[in-house]
Amino acid sequence: MDWITDPQIWISLLTLTALEIVLGIDNIIFISILAGKLPADQQAKARQTGLMLALITRVLLLCSLAWMVKLTAPLFAVLGFAVSGRDLILLGGGLFLIVKSTMEIHDKLEGGEEHAGSGRVTPKFSAIIVQILLLDIVFSLDSVITAIGMANHLGVMIAAVVIALVVMLKYAGAVSDFVHRHPTLKMLALSFLLLIGVALVAEGTHQHVNKGYIYFAMAFSFAVELLNLKLRKKSQPVVLHEARP
Repeated sequence: MDWITDPQIWISLLTLTALEIVLGIDNIIFISILAGKLPADQQAKARQTGLMLALITRVLLLCSLAWMVKLTAPLFAVLGFAVSGRDLILLGGGLFLIVKSTMEIHDKLEGGEEHAGSGRVTPKFSAIIVQILLLDIVFSLDSVITAIGMANHLGVMIAAVVIALVVMLKYAGAVSDFVHRHPTLKMLALSFLLLIGVALVAEGTHQHVNKGYIYFAMAFSFAVELLNLKLRKKSQPVVLHEARP
């Protein structure tokens, strides 16, 4: 029970939990965008199911550390380029994000939501969950690798992942509603996911990308967009309703 009085354990737990929440924000946004394609009465269930799948995926990956280590071992080589299991997952996940984000951006620009009632097929719940599960695998791998690099105790890593997912479950609805109320913010979120997809492809080809720069650019862009939202709200004319006799 020495871990209870060990300050290093608690510092690792707090730091890793905060980092897992930050890394999970983009996961929440994309889950919200995918769930937003479903009927209103199924969206909350899809978000909760997606985040629970993310929790299960991350815990299973953490409990299979021996397998995680093998992922970094080269499987084969192409033109002198060693390819590992991790590289394949990052490449596949990055391409998935790039294609999916591009399709979503095209859909928004073409006015897909406005023409939802003109013969457009609503995606099935199971199809959305499969897409969310694929997304969870990609983001979970990145999250678990980060956790392994920051903590030496399996219990600390699992606790941090569980706490972060509980926090995300609590605020997923609020984040989703905020994103869907502001179309420009949704477009910005899709651009973030496109950027993350490119970064994952780069990582999969052994081109290291400093994630600090990426998250700083995302935070800066988000702050500017919040200022734009506030400015647009302030600029909206006030409509006065005349009293009826």
